[in-house]
Amino acid sequence: MRLYITGGGTGGHVTPGLAIARYFEHKHPDTVVRFAGSARGIENKLVPREGYPLDAIEIIGMSRSLSPKGLAHNIKAAKLAVSAVSKAKKLLRQARPDCVIGCGGYASFAVVRAAQQMGIPTVLLEVNALPGKVTKMLSKKADRVLVCFEQAKEILGGGEKIVLTGAPVRGEILAADRAKARARFGLTEQDQLVVSFWGSMGAKYMNEHMAGTIALECKNNVPYHHVHATGAAAREWLPRVVKEQGADLEQHPNIEVTEYIYDMADRLAAADLVVCRAGAATMGELCMLGRPALLVPSPFVAENHQEKNARALEKAGGCRVLLEKDASPQKLYEEMQLMLADRSRLQQMGQAATSLAAHDASEKIYREILWAIEHHGK
Repeated sequence: MRLYITGGGTGGHVTPGLAIARYFEHKHPDTVVRFAGSARGIENKLVPREGYPLDAIEIIGMSRSLSPKGLAHNIKAAKLAVSAVSKAKKLLRQARPDCVIGCGGYASFAVVRAAQQMGIPTVLLEVNALPGKVTKMLSKKADRVLVCFEQAKEILGGGEKIVLTGAPVRGEILAADRAKARARFGLTEQDQLVVSFWGSMGAKYMNEHMAGTIALECKNNVPYHHVHATGAAAREWLPRVVKEQGADLEQHPNIEVTEYIYDMADRLAAADLVVCRAGAATMGELCMLGRPALLVPSPFVAENHQEKNARALEKAGGCRVLLEKDASPQKLYEEMQLMLADRSRLQQMGQAATSLAAHDASEKIYREILWAIEHHGK
């Protein structure tokens, strides 16, 4: 089995592809997987780290602005799209895949389009509640379109080839055990753990606010544990900002600021509350683990995808949503205190989140890809 997986720009378009690759390798150890993405996207870090080859294709998204600058950008984008499809065809001739899997983001457009023109089976995975432009453009000629929300299925027009599968989740998330994870971190039944992190989109702004929230936690001597991942950009200045606001992290060992959380699966499993963005991949993991969350959707993603994702989970009772414009340090602090104070409510939210988890998503996706390969052109 030879798979060519493409997608990128954000982790939500990359990690599902990695999960699919791992699942196929589990089912068929001889599976050969290759990825393609943008030269500037996060896939350049995530994919090689997982040991897969990555082909870079230069392509940029379209601008919505009608200004001269926006129009010039779109002319460049159109030219790059044409050349990118041509390059993608050369890469596909070399890779000779049995199927091309598009996981979203503008980086996936050229490869999927090229595959469709070459007669190679294509499968699209749409992880957001509101399908992106690339999915809408490519769905008509795809063999299968796999979605994670009923809403997305309706927007894409339904039909037999639009299949509700749920989002694939990393193996380490599936294997995470809450009791073992809490024991590993020395947490008792009475202890509470908050885990927080922000994505790359708008991370500086939210880290500035989280610095204020952490300062408030220190000043009020909160009893719970809190681990916050700053990301590389804020690692140096966030602790300094906390100190400038009159709080000394060294005096509060229950509050930890770190650049990355490398054992994220165990941290999430052990958490009593997760504070983060509302990317579809992250939400899929929260649902799988049954973790209640305070979600602050990024307003900087296309078509406000994150808020729509968050609202779908909120409607089911699995989270609280706080819009970024309202997410001041004080408001973040107050929302966290309110949620942590009601343990029974947290438990109910976790159960509600679990009800939306697609426990067999990887198997469904695996079977739909095999179907697309077997029935292509028939």
